[in-house]
Amino acid sequence: MSEVFKSRSLNVIEDFSIEERRYFFRKTKELKDAILANDEKKMDEFRINDPDFGIYEVFLEDSTRTKESFRNAAKFHHAKVSELLTSSSSINKGESYADTFNMLSGYHNTIFIVRSRVEGLTKWLTEETGEYAKRNGLAYRPAFINAGDGKHEHPTQELLDEFSFLEDNGMDFSHIHLALVGDLYHGRTVHSKADGLKIFDSVKVDLVAPEELMMPDSYIDKMKENGFEVRIFPSIEEYIKSGDVALMWYFTRPQLERMGERILQKEAILREAITFRKEFMPLIDPRSKFYHPLPRHKEHPTIPTFLDKTSFNAWERQAINGMYCRIVLLSLIGGKIGDDYVGERKKDPDFESEEYIIEVKERKEKDGKNKNYSEGVRPIRDGIVIDHICKGDEPKAIRNHMRLISSVLGLDDGKGGEWVSKGSDDKFKGIIFRPGSYEFSRKDLKRLAALAPYCTLNLIKDGRVEKKYRTHTPPRIYNFSDLCCSNEACISHPVNGEGVPATFHRTHDGKFECAYCGRVHTFKEIWKKN
Repeated sequence: MSEVFKSRSLNVIEDFSIEERRYFFRKTKELKDAILANDEKKMDEFRINDPDFGIYEVFLEDSTRTKESFRNAAKFHHAKVSELLTSSSSINKGESYADTFNMLSGYHNTIFIVRSRVEGLTKWLTEETGEYAKRNGLAYRPAFINAGDGKHEHPTQELLDEFSFLEDNGMDFSHIHLALVGDLYHGRTVHSKADGLKIFDSVKVDLVAPEELMMPDSYIDKMKENGFEVRIFPSIEEYIKSGDVALMWYFTRPQLERMGERILQKEAILREAITFRKEFMPLIDPRSKFYHPLPRHKEHPTIPTFLDKTSFNAWERQAINGMYCRIVLLSLIGGKIGDDYVGERKKDPDFESEEYIIEVKERKEKDGKNKNYSEGVRPIRDGIVIDHICKGDEPKAIRNHMRLISSVLGLDDGKGGEWVSKGSDDKFKGIIFRPGSYEFSRKDLKRLAALAPYCTLNLIKDGRVEKKYRTHTPPRIYNFSDLCCSNEACISHPVNGEGVPATFHRTHDGKFECAYCGRVHTFKEIWKKN
């Protein structure tokens, strides 16, 4: 059994490194060629071929194509395939997800394929059932495959999409020029491409959608961060007029029903902007290929049925590729293949190596004395001063955040106050002072860094600054009970009742991304509101 991919979960597309994904695509081509040639010997190299190997499908959200594709992929392996009937399961009676999947893990089920409206669910289950397996001495660590979670990601769809692109690109990883057309706001299949397309060395992406259906800024920013060239067009008609049109077009179904009455009043206009029309046929390159994750809307398909019998039709082959890709994915996670992989392994980030709380020496004034901080006109003899809060923000925003800092740090009951001042650089900043006796543990300092990055904390005793700390944005924030992701669909949000502790990772621009659902927040937005 290969150990390289064995028991690895695929919660988001980035759970496999770029080189690991390229290896996956090469193995998928091997398998597809073998199946089409009816080469049983080659196919057996991929088969788990163990009737006791447990593969469990749990679809908490309706699906036909993904579910059946995985079911047929699992049967290829001659393994035990089970299904949780959610309509009659304890999940619908209030049982926690953790309890349900822990129980199923104990019944010798090794791979779980999960689809859900709850975002980040498989990420949480990977952690929780891993601990369960360790506590109970299970011989294996259960692996999870995200078969779609809300508006977050659909990594297996991304794999089959990319494999289809590669087939039409001659299995060339050097470049891709792709148009994404349709509802880019809701579509998790296009959101997955912000990281998924990194398998190509050079990426040019054209986003074709009216403003109401345009991809969220966080995903556009991620594409640009990943080095993609990104262009934006309001309609197919305007895109074609640009004169620089991709040979690969990826369409999605508009989900206007999610967007309220105001959008539905503009339904006809929005659909027209993203629907391919016959009049466009002579205006695009005949080598063009169209893709779609399916299903198409039966009354208003963005790829109309008149295109089904044309050379543009790549979506049917794309759907068939789903089974090949999922066979290989199960083979990898099941440990059947992977021994011949040579390349970079996916690495977990090292959050502990970076110091973000810096103790600094207090500078003395010209007379050799330490700087004094005062409560009004009276110097503070003992207490704390938190300075440089939200520097550069407007006074109202600073005052609002100082109230949050005081609440979260438990300073509301103390004497003292807050004020907004303007520094020599003409920027506003906030200052909190509290006279009295205060001690700050390492955990308190971490909380302050998360609440107010780039502030300074002065601990004053006997009229002098005894210690001074300057904070930077932490690479990770976790283990605080008052943290909260703002996304109610996230597994960590209290509305879901799972007790999942909120965890955030710093983004390249100093914001915080939820470790489960990927929602991006500022440091002001990650705290529970009282």
